[in-house]
Amino acid sequence: MRIGTQASYSGGFTQTASEIRDLESAGLDVAAVAEVYTFDAVSQLGYLAAVTERVELLSAIFPLYSRTPALTAMTAAGLDYVSNGRFTLGLGASGPQVIEGWHGVPYDAPLQRTREIVEICRQVWRRERVEHHGKKYDIPLPADQGTGLGKPLKLINTPVRERIPVMLAALGPKNVELCAEIAEAWEPIFFMPERAQSVWGDALAAGKAKRDPLLGDLQVITGVPVAIGEGLDEAQLMDRVRPGLALYIGGMGARGKNFYNDLAVRYGFEAEAKEIQDLYLDGRKDEAAAKVPDELVRATSLIGPESHVAERVAAFAEAGVTTLMLQPLDGSREGRLKTVETMKKLAG
Repeated sequence: MRIGTQASYSGGFTQTASEIRDLESAGLDVAAVAEVYTFDAVSQLGYLAAVTERVELLSAIFPLYSRTPALTAMTAAGLDYVSNGRFTLGLGASGPQVIEGWHGVPYDAPLQRTREIVEICRQVWRRERVEHHGKKYDIPLPADQGTGLGKPLKLINTPVRERIPVMLAALGPKNVELCAEIAEAWEPIFFMPERAQSVWGDALAAGKAKRDPLLGDLQVITGVPVAIGEGLDEAQLMDRVRPGLALYIGGMGARGKNFYNDLAVRYGFEAEAKEIQDLYLDGRKDEAAAKVPDELVRATSLIGPESHVAERVAAFAEAGVTTLMLQPLDGSREGRLKTVETMKKLAG
């Protein structure tokens, strides 16, 4: 199993990059950069490409709507070039609050857009003259929609790889099915190994039945809060995890339109998900966090002595996870380094 971490998008990035270099020396396999409504991820991934040597770089995630398909492909090819073939293109739909509220474009047809964007990207990377006439993207633009001067073009430079790996962040059944069909990797959130099959098993199977064998096995990448050691105050550490879960389950969306709340319901926490959302949207965030079930916190985290964490790592692996993106609960640089070193040993 591979071990990764996500760069913080708060604080000084120079210090973050320096720490990722140290983590790389300790055995870190993957470094991810998120792109929300802060600085873009591309400049930071390019910086990491320059100061690291071995670690794989991941966009986690580029929103589907914020770039044209061709620019997405160009960006991925450029990052793969400056990193000498170490980049994975992570894509996701994000949500209407960000896409319409920040980017100012309609949040429509995420499944169709995902399929077409991936198809166009792979055309670009193969250096084909791009022609795509789909439901959401028409390339070159037809004469009746523009000047009529558009013509099929191909990428000028030759990419390092003609197939850059694609990771899709997906939660709903249709999204997960599409991911299992067309992507090299899948990123679920709040992954519960014991319930993953009941929630996603049918969708994964349906997608894999249509999967091109050239894609290889579907890689599964998921984030986990981590604290390892004897005599830990596990209750206090679990309380540090709850606000993040409450934010997503309660606050990342509106009532009736929250993908993370839907996931909690599908995990079997219907009543708790409703209560967390009601409290959170009423501004009672601390009370919402207190309602996050212990079972959900424990199952989606790695908190405890090495023996317990090793058992949980095995459970994640048995459920299909191939990369754990660590979220160390130790706030010190030394503690995060030790966490990666320990996790590398346990995962190996």
